[in-house]
Amino acid sequence: MRRTLTALGALVIVLAGLTAGTGTAGADPTIHPVRGCAELVRDYAVPNAPTHVTAAEVREATGEPRHCLVTGHVEPAVGFRLKLPLDTYTGRYLQLGCGGLCGAYFGEPFPECVPHGGDVAVAATDDGHTGRGDNPFVQITDGIWAANNQAARDDYFFRAPHVVSLAAKRIIAAFYGAAPRHAYFDGCSTGGREGLLLAQRYPHDFDGIIAGATAHAMGPLFGVYFTWLSRTLADGTGAPVFSPDKLRVLHNAVVAACDRLDGLADGAIEDPRACRFDPARIQCPAGAGPDCLTAAQVATARTLYAGPVDDRGRRLYPGWESRGSELAWEGLAFLAPLPDNYLRHVGYPIGTPHSSLAEFPFTVAGLNGLTREGVKGNAMSLDLSAFRRAGGKLILWHGWDDQSIPAVGTVDYYARLSARNGGLRETQRFARLFLVPTMYHCLTGGYGLTEFSPFAELVSWVERGTAPERVLAAGRDPQSGAVTRTRPVFPYPARAAYDGTGSVDDAANFVPAPPLVSPAHDVIDWAGSYLHNLPGPVAR
Repeated sequence: MRRTLTALGALVIVLAGLTAGTGTAGADPTIHPVRGCAELVRDYAVPNAPTHVTAAEVREATGEPRHCLVTGHVEPAVGFRLKLPLDTYTGRYLQLGCGGLCGAYFGEPFPECVPHGGDVAVAATDDGHTGRGDNPFVQITDGIWAANNQAARDDYFFRAPHVVSLAAKRIIAAFYGAAPRHAYFDGCSTGGREGLLLAQRYPHDFDGIIAGATAHAMGPLFGVYFTWLSRTLADGTGAPVFSPDKLRVLHNAVVAACDRLDGLADGAIEDPRACRFDPARIQCPAGAGPDCLTAAQVATARTLYAGPVDDRGRRLYPGWESRGSELAWEGLAFLAPLPDNYLRHVGYPIGTPHSSLAEFPFTVAGLNGLTREGVKGNAMSLDLSAFRRAGGKLILWHGWDDQSIPAVGTVDYYARLSARNGGLRETQRFARLFLVPTMYHCLTGGYGLTEFSPFAELVSWVERGTAPERVLAAGRDPQSGAVTRTRPVFPYPARAAYDGTGSVDDAANFVPAPPLVSPAHDVIDWAGSYLHNLPGPVAR
């Protein structure tokens, strides 16, 4: 190996440099508390966000620095938790997004989302309600809380991330004697929707936003796409169409057919849109067999690759399952409660007829029926002018093989955003998109690359004016935990191309190259509309 896997180590060095703070050379950048942790327990008269801190105690957990853990809520019921470092804070505030229908605190069930180093104050919110049960994955698919509570709906749709940012900054100012120097937001899936929504509706809340795998078309995604996925992957009896073994057969055939489209045999598909593999190529000659697909499985795979349409062929969502995502289809069974709860309790105005997973019609009328309520939570506005004028920086990212939220939908949004904001070059001055080959939904894995975090690059962009020219992705063996591959991810539409020397598993051996698929085809023609979005308030 000409060069070792040093790129991940380089990222660790960058993060270590960031945690050194923003003070001048030779000065101690650490900001120390000016009051005791317990003194934070009181009411805060935050305009439009009356805040109540009900608990604050010093915690010394293994693997993280000493901190003051603050628990409270913003009226009427937006719960939040805020971690305030006692010895290492340097003036940065980070707020985490949630997932699904929220109702749980992200950042504790997913501690890997929080940057290491301890110099950042970190907050998470339940978005105004608590899902039923004790399991976070069950809580975020529960929707009964929204059945007759418009205030709770509005908190989830748009208000909660905004008011928590106001509350957290006030508490930080009380604890350290000054508001945070820089504020950041990092979310994926519903958290990605929240990130985009904050840039659109509350452009002064955060200096930098990371929006991953964005659920920005909330109504069409939860009501149509997830419903379609759940019903398509089940046969007439409700059993899975594919066994894990058959998904492996299909996936191996897809990768074998499309691996070399980028000129490199590395067991990975660089851009799934360039792959045209037809599953009929591995259909069993007769009946069934261990190394082929049945006619029903071929038909299902074709449907998944095509995306949801009505009986006239009109596309009902801007996306489809990518060729390469097959191994992750098995895990989509957990999705069924999410669209069912959304359709039963969330997706339609209170007091009007609702639908369900089994009853929803895949028609344009069915799609449009989700607009009245869904528009309140959609983050589909293309007007980020106020965020840009405020100096805000936005990093969008998506795994190319996301099995839950199709990456092509984010590409579609970014293409429209670029057209609205003066073209790609002008848009990249404040918003950049990164697409990670072989990665599944958010940080749930992938068949090659499994880890991606652009937080260090966002901080450098906001605080030093250095726009990210690449972000490192890594693949890690799930059994041993060892890093098996690193790869640079360049701002879209550029992709990573092998330079011809050294290991194909080392990011140092890759350079930016033109896309495999022309960006001219990025906009998707579908029955929905980007006009179905509320601009919302612009608040300082």
